[in-house]
Amino acid sequence: MVGILVGEGHFGGDGLQPQVTIRMHVRHQDLFQWLQGTIPGSKLYGPYHHGGRNYYQWMARGKSLREELLPLLFRRFYTMDAHVRQRIEEMTTRYHLAEKVNGDWHFIESPRIRSNPKRTPSR
Repeated sequence: MVGILVGEGHFGGDGLQPQVTIRMHVRHQDLFQWLQGTIPGSKLYGPYHHGGRNYYQWMARGKSLREELLPLLFRRFYTMDAHVRQRIEEMTTRYHLAEKVNGDWHFIESPRIRSNPKRTPSR
């Protein structure tokens, strides 16, 4: 799983909440269904067909990201290359998911989600 995430994953968010996303061709449907079953609460979207592309998009957000996927990633964190570690660090720092203390990562119990200044709260 870590290899798939390292090679194909996007570690980011929408300004309100963090997410890990994988987008690949529809021929990988079985892999996506395995991911969805392995990471409880993750979602599979698609298939999408536009711009000459046919793909699915898998996403882990919220509880599935914090409680299922991030612990898995951090167990293998130092086996990943520097570029991937940096992408994960940026996401976890930006969205207050974990913090580095004396060189070790610690998950933040109740993450504060940074609000997106471009969005106005609904009333």
